[in-house]
Amino acid sequence: MGILDFLKGELLEIIEWTDDSRDILSYRFPDEDKAIKNGAQLIVRESQVAQLIYLGEFGDQFGPGKHTLATENIPILTRLKSWKFGLESPFKVDVYFVNTRLFTGNKWGTSNPIMMRDNDFGIVRTRAFGTFDFRIVDIKTFLKEVAGSDHTFRIDEFADTMRSRIVSVFSDALATSQIPVLDVATKYTELGEALLPLINPVVGAKYGLEISSFIVENISLPKEVEEAIDKRSSMAAVGNLNDYVKFQMAEGMGKGGGSGAGGMATEMAVGLAMAQQMMQQHGGMLGNQMANPSVAAPVSPTLAGSAPPGTTTAATGLPELMTPDQVAQALGVTETDVLAIVESGELKAKKIGTAVRIKRADLDSYLAD
Repeated sequence: MGILDFLKGELLEIIEWTDDSRDILSYRFPDEDKAIKNGAQLIVRESQVAQLIYLGEFGDQFGPGKHTLATENIPILTRLKSWKFGLESPFKVDVYFVNTRLFTGNKWGTSNPIMMRDNDFGIVRTRAFGTFDFRIVDIKTFLKEVAGSDHTFRIDEFADTMRSRIVSVFSDALATSQIPVLDVATKYTELGEALLPLINPVVGAKYGLEISSFIVENISLPKEVEEAIDKRSSMAAVGNLNDYVKFQMAEGMGKGGGSGAGGMATEMAVGLAMAQQMMQQHGGMLGNQMANPSVAAPVSPTLAGSAPPGTTTAATGLPELMTPDQVAQALGVTETDVLAIVESGELKAKKIGTAVRIKRADLDSYLAD
């Protein structure tokens, strides 16, 4: 082999990256201490960008295609190397290939609970996880801040850092967004899209990346909050809570709920409500009786037979001031239903300290509506 053949073997004539691995973010071309021949061919494939670096400074950048490395198309490198008479001899430069394709299905998740302030539930602890897709958009920032001088930089080397950064931004955004817990738990898609403008400026400036898709797959809440959400969902499905409670009362009576003290009180309360409704109807039988006292009004079997001896009205068996539990027993419904009616304003109540108390007269008025 002649000297020319030997020298030719020491020069790089074709520079390309053919590895199709799906997990490599950047790749430094192995020059094996060889110089690049004047007029060498640089081949950059789709979803690749080639970045020239000379003595730690960024030189020219090339997108997909076939490029000839000569003075006229590497002006930045020419200026950095200060070639006064043009690029006529071999030169040394590092060539980095950066993968610009979309990297999909990367997992993220919160290792510690996120503390949220919610108007309905107060301070709530939440955990979340999902996936995100990203691509490299700023080659220089990525090489400088992330890949460095690594020969082959793979995604698993950066996964933990990327995940922690995303979770940090997500946690801050969620904690300060004032999104109600009820909305957070039901609008994962909208939440992910809303957080993209908050996450991208951070990861873009810090790492040269762009998050193209941020997916929230699940946000878990404490058990007691999930139970509260389930109850609210059930009430929403029922519709008119007032009608629902009265329906439950009627069902309880039809199934023999009239036995026992609670059942008796329920019958008395319903009987009183029926009587009040009849009185409000001026054309009714009680209205006629008021106009003509000689006409006897029929006596309700419930009112006549269920009231304890010595009582003067159907509701005398109920205390003047009752707890929600007592009202629930009287109506044959759950205490949760009673509290929900109170919260809606349909049933009046007053607070004594932290306790809720309901007047018998207010209960009568509610049943008469």
